[in-house]
Amino acid sequence: MSPHWGAPALSGRWWPVFRRNLLVWRKLAIPSLIGNIAEPLIWLVAFGYGMGALVGTVSLGGSTVPYIVFLASGSICMSAMNAATFEALYSAFSRMHVQKTWDGILNAPVILDDIVLAEMLWAAYKAIFTVTAILLVMLGLGISASPKLAVAWFVLAAAGVTFSCIALIFNALAKGYDFFTYYFTLFLTPMMFLSGVFFPREQLPHVVRLFSDWLPLTAAVELVRPMFIDQWPAQPLRHLLVLAGYAVAAFWIALALTRRRFAA
Repeated sequence: MSPHWGAPALSGRWWPVFRRNLLVWRKLAIPSLIGNIAEPLIWLVAFGYGMGALVGTVSLGGSTVPYIVFLASGSICMSAMNAATFEALYSAFSRMHVQKTWDGILNAPVILDDIVLAEMLWAAYKAIFTVTAILLVMLGLGISASPKLAVAWFVLAAAGVTFSCIALIFNALAKGYDFFTYYFTLFLTPMMFLSGVFFPREQLPHVVRLFSDWLPLTAAVELVRPMFIDQWPAQPLRHLLVLAGYAVAAFWIALALTRRRFAA
């Protein structure tokens, strides 16, 4: 087996790298927050209130819920996915390839494994930051007042970790920013429409639904949506294992590909 695929050699030295990203980002925190929450809120207003007036309610678990609640619970999972993905792709690639920040860090007593872990956790942090702001806006709008949203926050954090790990695979493979278009077009966009964000997955053909059952975004939506209506999700362990499985496998692959890239 190639040495690149060895077990991750992780330590507490990821923290200085994470803190470095935090200190740089702190200067742009407010514009970053506005940029991260503007798009999902536009989706929510346009589709939730606009299309929601036409759709009315959606059947969910034997009961009906307003479409805006259905959409809000799916779109916040999509926001966690997008925030983590953008940070782990564009920002991480800039630090790794364009600015050569990673090369400078490697001159300190920090190994590549620590840098990749720090980038994953940093992208997940950006996702958590984004969904927290969106949750507060949703609470302010009265879309949901379920106390179970406190638990949903942890699920959204786990989704941020999962999508950060997946995005780092493509970061390791990319030769330029244009490469990320393939990831968005061939993976993220189809998943948005197959995971029940905008409409119930029961509308999908049976074979497509069987495939969508194992998508990470589906797992996040299936966990978060019931909590928006103050219910506990069905099969929570299964969906959590799907998220954890993607996260562990994707991080290992991303680390191996990054090691190979820096060894070349």
